[in-house]
Amino acid sequence: MLTRKTRSSGFTLVELLVVIAIIGVLVGLLLPAVQAAREAARRMSCSNNFKQLGLALHNYHSTYDQLPQQGGGTGEPTSSALTTNRDRLSAMVGLTPFFEQQAVWQQISNPYQGSDGTLWPAMGPAAYHAGYEPWRTQIQTLLCPSDIAPNGQVAFGQLNYGFSFGDSFWNCNNARNNAGNPVNIGQHRGMFKDRFVTRFRDCLDGLSNSIMMGEIQRSSGNRELAGDVLVRNGSGNTMRDQPRAEILEFARDPERPLFYRPDVTLAVDTSSAKNRFRGSNWAQGEPMMSGMGETFPPNSANAVRGGGDANGLGGVFSAGSRHQGGCHVLMGDGSVQFITESVDTGNTNTGPIGTTAPTAPPAGSASNYGVWGAAGSISGRETVSLND
Repeated sequence: MLTRKTRSSGFTLVELLVVIAIIGVLVGLLLPAVQAAREAARRMSCSNNFKQLGLALHNYHSTYDQLPQQGGGTGEPTSSALTTNRDRLSAMVGLTPFFEQQAVWQQISNPYQGSDGTLWPAMGPAAYHAGYEPWRTQIQTLLCPSDIAPNGQVAFGQLNYGFSFGDSFWNCNNARNNAGNPVNIGQHRGMFKDRFVTRFRDCLDGLSNSIMMGEIQRSSGNRELAGDVLVRNGSGNTMRDQPRAEILEFARDPERPLFYRPDVTLAVDTSSAKNRFRGSNWAQGEPMMSGMGETFPPNSANAVRGGGDANGLGGVFSAGSRHQGGCHVLMGDGSVQFITESVDTGNTNTGPIGTTAPTAPPAGSASNYGVWGAAGSISGRETVSLND
């Protein structure tokens, strides 16, 4: 009797291993492409956030014939921090009803009773009072999806989009004194000036040539250049006269160039003090929290002048993001551009415009900081293209 041999239809061990190896190779090839596609989607979402803010700024200007004030509100900086906001609110507060945050604006603009029964005044207390619930509201439009949430609990709503105060950093948050009179006016060259109203007609360089806002990177707690802030004590004259040498080269770790040296003091050093870093409070009008300037290129160092208090006399606060190689900026005409870290910044070891530094040009001079600085100033009569 003849018998027929049957052959198993399954895989041999060798064949199975070959298939697994092929799948592994394909996954290895495809994974970077998937990650790149995800980052491209996040970058587009970030750009859309900026476009929404640009439209809100233009609608605000159309309504009030001015931009929202950076460093505005009720009272004076020396007023009670419970009954006034000490004139220290960011421009984002007044902008809320123009980017679909009417409910938040209604809470802020009217007397507000908190969940604990506390009755707060209209326009709220100082923005650093965590007991006031509207300041704790996180608005998703203000966050870049590529950024990393800080470690630990943060008391306030955060943001990744800062208002541009231009290429001069020496007194960037002191455009007016307590009496409301302009001071150091030659040093304030950006679209936003502390406690000072700006209108589109003030932009003599043209809206398409002038930066209105830029991305800012939040702290990860790892002493990154772009997210943390160096403290420079004292008057800071050396920081003013030679910012590259006294900030960037002084503070950067030579072995890890994207991080600060372990021995320099930062405004936030521990996870228990997570309320004073870049983007840590969307309602706070201090440049360290919600501002950016055009001295160093994107993703560079930040430094606060004085003893580390956000309400000091200014400092260098760079644009930055976790997008590869640069960050977005919002131009005055509402367009959004991606600016690389290699943008021309001229001589970053020269003092800012309008200061008393021996090397500083007088008010009205061309920017010291190349194309980047020229785009930050709004009335230097400099026509630039950031894409060149």
